Amino acid sequence: MSGSRDWDADRAVESLYAAHWRQLVRLSVLLVRDLGTAEEVVQDAFVAMHGHWRRLRDPDKALSYLRQAVVNRSRSVLRHRGVVDRHAARERLPDPAGPADEPALARARREVVLDALRALPGRQREVLALRYYLDLSEADIADALGISRGAVKSHASRGAAALRVLLDGADL
Repeated sequence: MSGSRDWDADRAVESLYAAHWRQLVRLSVLLVRDLGTAEEVVQDAFVAMHGHWRRLRDPDKALSYLRQAVVNRSRSVLRHRGVVDRHAARERLPDPAGPADEPALARARREVVLDALRALPGRQREVLALRYYLDLSEADIADALGISRGAVKSHASRGAAALRVLLDGADL
């Protein structure tokens, strides 16, 4: 966003939205596992950035700010969802068996991988999503999550190792 210091908030957010909205929604979908919620998370991040544009220390880092805001807001959604799920579980009857027809093989594979990804600790899941889904560098991931590059390497290594173990016996 070269020259972004001269931009007003409307123009800057409009440009960022056009260029990065879809990518940020994909990131949030990986974390919250719901397209509608992910779109809300990203929209809220853009609205917040617009409202704080004048206070943004380095407008050239607006995309990093957005990524971090999306990750943080996704975490908040997951925390809220966890509270709701715990309360609902007390009143819920056991789920009946799934349909007799198995889903398509590709969908089944995807679900196995996503389930394994969901089983990882949050930080490992976030690092792997940013690295392998958005293809971000270690430096960009560190910036987006507010952690060191060494921590990114550590979380990525541990997460990948845990995924291999979780997927080892899976029928892929």
